[in-house]
Amino acid sequence: MKIQSLSIHVPAKCPNKCSFCVSRMHDDTYENLIEKNDENLSFFEEEYIDRLAFARDNGCNTIILTGNGEPLMNRTFLQRFAYFNQRLGDKKFRWIEIQTSGVLLDNNYAGFLRKVIGVKIISLSLSDMFNSERNAFYNNTKKGLEINIPAICKLIKSWGFGLRLSLNMTDAYNNKSVEEIFDYAKKLGANQITFRKLYTTPGKDNPEDKWIMEHSCADSKLHEIREYIKEEGVCPRVLPFGAVRYIVNEISTVIDDNCMAKGVLPEDTVKYLILRPNCKLYDQWDNPGSLIY
Repeated sequence: MKIQSLSIHVPAKCPNKCSFCVSRMHDDTYENLIEKNDENLSFFEEEYIDRLAFARDNGCNTIILTGNGEPLMNRTFLQRFAYFNQRLGDKKFRWIEIQTSGVLLDNNYAGFLRKVIGVKIISLSLSDMFNSERNAFYNNTKKGLEINIPAICKLIKSWGFGLRLSLNMTDAYNNKSVEEIFDYAKKLGANQITFRKLYTTPGKDNPEDKWIMEHSCADSKLHEIREYIKEEGVCPRVLPFGAVRYIVNEISTVIDDNCMAKGVLPEDTVKYLILRPNCKLYDQWDNPGSLIY
């Protein structure tokens, strides 16, 4: 098995209630054993480390700290992850990324991520990169925890992280030209952009799906972005999961319209595995039946 990346499900609540959130569409049925403080904790820690080693044994060298909530909400777990990773010795993961909305990220926390956890890339998830107020509104961020997007990006760059803008494609981009999007991303200091198409769940009728149908980026705009990337981008490279990476305005650029990884991949290859708090590996976010090991 060839594993492209390992997603670490950080058990954490979320100060956001994003109107389009995929995680809110599914119940979290995975028992948190890695933080269960009882006589079996040392056993489950070894189980957890074993799964990390399994991913490395199968060609995986990338960790993404993510989850159904906001990873920064559980600093204690992140500290323990750093310990688990160190236990791998020479096989420890060095390419470590974190997916975050930016909530709680300050100078102290940035230093912790850089020096203690070994994070190299921060993927900042945004619903409107141009407007911090509307970004907070679409994310339903708790009062007092809203982020200032230019300030957060400046902080991230000041600590030497690679900055990926993970853009949830809402209607905030419908009236922006593609040139404006890339020019402003450059101004924010982005090294990478991922355009993430919002999708509904077939056969479901829930508030998230209704919101997406009303507020997702127009298909015509997504098509315009794709064509612009193809025309203006250089150095195209097919990624292992089928998407094509281009460099546009010195920014590595990908359109991810299969973020749940349900496309057909090359034989014996998975886009990612997920290490859950129950110390087991899965290959789908929304299906507990996808147990691997």
